Amino acid sequence: MPGQIVDRPNPRPLPSHIDDHVLSLAVKLEKARLQSSVARGLQEFRRAANYIAAAMIFLSDNVLLERNLTFDDIKPRLLGHWGTCPGLTLVYSHLDLLATKHNQDIIYVVGPGHGAPAILASLWLEGSLERFYPQYSRTKQGLHNLITKFSTPSGFPSHINAETPGAIHEGGELGYALPVAYGAVMDRPDLVVACVVGDGESETGPTATAWHAAKYIDPKESGAVIPIVHVNGFKISERTIYGCMDDKEMATLFTGYGYQPRFVEDLEDIDADLGASMEWALGEIHRIQKAARLGKPIMKPRWPVLILRTPKGWSGPKKVHGEIVEGSFHAHQVPLMAAKNDEEELEQLQEWLLSYKPSELFTKDGSVVEDILKIIPEDDSKKLGQQIDTYGSHEELKLPDWKGFGAKKGEQASCMKGCGELLDQIFVDNPHSIRVFSPDELVSNKLDAVFKHTGRNFQWDEFSNGQGGRVIEILSEHTCQGFMQGYTLTGRTALFPSYESFLGIIHTMMVQYSKFNKMARETTWRKDISSINYIETSTWTRQEHNGFSHQNPSFIGAVLNLKPTAARVYLPPDANTFLSTLAHCLRSKNYVNLMVGSKQPQPVFLSPDEAESHCRAGASVWKFASTDDGLDPDVVLVGIGAELTFEVIEAAAMLRKKAPNLRVRVINVTDLMVLGLEGSHPHALSHNDFDALFTADKSIHFNYHGYANELKGLLFGRPNLHHITIEAYDEEGSTTTPLDMMLRNRVSRWHVVDAALKGAAVGNEKVRVDMHELRSNNLHELKKVSDYILKTGKDPDDAYDTPDFESGKSTHRDVGYAD
Repeated sequence: MPGQIVDRPNPRPLPSHIDDHVLSLAVKLEKARLQSSVARGLQEFRRAANYIAAAMIFLSDNVLLERNLTFDDIKPRLLGHWGTCPGLTLVYSHLDLLATKHNQDIIYVVGPGHGAPAILASLWLEGSLERFYPQYSRTKQGLHNLITKFSTPSGFPSHINAETPGAIHEGGELGYALPVAYGAVMDRPDLVVACVVGDGESETGPTATAWHAAKYIDPKESGAVIPIVHVNGFKISERTIYGCMDDKEMATLFTGYGYQPRFVEDLEDIDADLGASMEWALGEIHRIQKAARLGKPIMKPRWPVLILRTPKGWSGPKKVHGEIVEGSFHAHQVPLMAAKNDEEELEQLQEWLLSYKPSELFTKDGSVVEDILKIIPEDDSKKLGQQIDTYGSHEELKLPDWKGFGAKKGEQASCMKGCGELLDQIFVDNPHSIRVFSPDELVSNKLDAVFKHTGRNFQWDEFSNGQGGRVIEILSEHTCQGFMQGYTLTGRTALFPSYESFLGIIHTMMVQYSKFNKMARETTWRKDISSINYIETSTWTRQEHNGFSHQNPSFIGAVLNLKPTAARVYLPPDANTFLSTLAHCLRSKNYVNLMVGSKQPQPVFLSPDEAESHCRAGASVWKFASTDDGLDPDVVLVGIGAELTFEVIEAAAMLRKKAPNLRVRVINVTDLMVLGLEGSHPHALSHNDFDALFTADKSIHFNYHGYANELKGLLFGRPNLHHITIEAYDEEGSTTTPLDMMLRNRVSRWHVVDAALKGAAVGNEKVRVDMHELRSNNLHELKKVSDYILKTGKDPDDAYDTPDFESGKSTHRDVGYAD
């Protein structure tokens, strides 16, 4: 079949069958004339920015076209995306003007992050690049450096990233610009974020949900977003959905989302059209905010949205070799790919660049003309590239002593209930600088103590409107992640609790964020920020009631794959260790913290002081469960994860009765990163410390919450790995009982006992001589329990009694069933 053929530039959408009266939903404005100096400044800004953006893609020399172009002036590799640039520079010029006229704080979030040339060019014109990078000064040499080094190893990359001043959004994966923008304005009452959403990005699921983000913005306490839907009609090689929707379809869509749509599409006088639309949008924002701040909030306010229709690659080559470029998908990346060796394309490139008349835009020393400077804020702090919230406004949390919320050693307590109590106090002490973003699971995850002094912040719900709630619950993990990113990158602290099995939904978002943060840490000018913090609960070990679909610990591996400067994974075994871990993570900076724990009541093995010491070490010998305090063991049993550690404790108690000659050392690992090879991670144990803790030559058995390959990867390179065995989650599950989940995945106490017998028999002849009989009886017990569960549909009544090693007895524990 022949490919799609577009026979005209910038094709309009076909008319829909919706009644024409819906066009009244779109905002109509009287055409306003701009002052001639302002209009000239906007046009010259745009011409200059588009010239620089195009030159950045192509030129390695002769950046101001002071002579005719030659092949030697063209870069050997032509990298970049032109198509979105003209729209982005258009918006940038008007945002600078808006900031100048209203002394307004504005952050520019760019969804089409591949449009980096447009943003970098605008930042250079604005003088923000030289603020952070003196080599890109507003001089001829500075311009030469910017253009010739773009998309090379010594310059800016082809996409917006943390090296880009003013950026708070990694410009790679599409779909997340809107929630990041909305997260940024929360608790920033004077901030406006202008967010360009490309019509390609608009086809993503995360963006579709994020249009509802405005419903979580309280105009009394927060700033506002001006969403700008840039409809240029094409993706890489096909038309977009929005590009094929007419104004009636778009007006009804965005009205349904809760916005007032304003179409900006007068290509003959685009500056007057966009200028008036920007003024209207800011006025609507101020009107909505004023009402709320005067105590007369507008219920379900209709926030503004601008729908900007301009051709893809506007002002670029009209045709290349007879093929339509401007206003088609051919403008998406590099319109003249053969300019390095094709005379016709080289000539066309020169004609294109000269069409901007660079000699009228730049002074002899390479700076910009006065008319451009007039629309740029004189106050550096108001320039889009120098907004302090984008790089240097971190707010330290006031944290109470977590030990005041600790549980008594020997009791039973839910990790999550204790965390809820601690978070409640943190919200009281920090009413405007911490939020929880959660996919409608706080109560299920037993964190509902947070609601003692706060509530949910859902503005379209009459029962939570206008109450300043610290909790946002929306059943979109993508939106929660975007909110958290925007909130954190502008200086605040956030927490994202979730069912374990569904955190993987935002795996790639988390990775994109981590890439942004990695590069941010490598700049000299971006300040520290709070870590992003995940609580992973409702874990596979207690999802026996929901079944196999809810049993998935794979997000651990996603975090482990991050740079060691970022990755932090904790599996606290009880309530006190979880409290200690949570307090530490909320104090920390620049990390990706993953905390994995149980929401059901668990034995409290450690006092608050013991828990603090254990967490500080990351792993330690649990002497109470070991023989002779763990001295001279035959085998080392290691629990990682709350329920998996409990099975190890049960196994140790069973071994004292079944094999009294077997000497065991029980270890809990709460900080997973200590297991890595020496030097592989800041927390990794040295070889000497590892051997002192785990022994150098004894059998070691790990009972691990995640996947076995994760542990194998961490331990790889450690000496004597042949002494190590690992059992972990093995993708076995169903709707069954808690103990049956342990049995199915070979991490039950009987499996630990079996591993201990085999391991101890290597060096202990007394165990070895009885090993066959001991193992046979142990496996017989396992079979009896398995048969009992299959027959009755429940676990034995004493299955979760907590052993008391001093008395040899057990304390009854009812684990309950997850809700």
